[in-house]
Amino acid sequence: MDFHTIYPTEIFNLKRKGVKESLVLFNNYQFSTRCEAFSTYPRTYDLIHANGVFSLYKNGCDAEDILLEMDRILRPEGAVIIRDQADVLMQVKRIVKGMRWNTKMVDHEDGPLVSEKVLFAVKQYWVADDNTTRSE
Repeated sequence: MDFHTIYPTEIFNLKRKGVKESLVLFNNYQFSTRCEAFSTYPRTYDLIHANGVFSLYKNGCDAEDILLEMDRILRPEGAVIIRDQADVLMQVKRIVKGMRWNTKMVDHEDGPLVSEKVLFAVKQYWVADDNTTRSE
């Protein structure tokens, strides 16, 4: 059974407030000035694109809180594309590795000397194995 025929791909595009996007995606959302949960119920998403979000909110929101919210609304085996400054992405990469996501960081399309990088992260589908014991 092809689930994409039943559940079409949903894209969640996080963008900076006031920045005009040239690409129109299925769903656009702008952060408010507060850190709060996204109102997405009952939707989950296959792809989240976050452009400069962690730099923009580094003084107002913890990166862990933003990533946990992304984890909540992202389907298993969904992907996140994060474009931001290299130092910010190194912190984000460390956190998502702890969340058991696979990651790959690549240079900006204008070359390695640009301080902005792109981090690709894929949420893994995992379950506890049958050998897990319960302590009672």
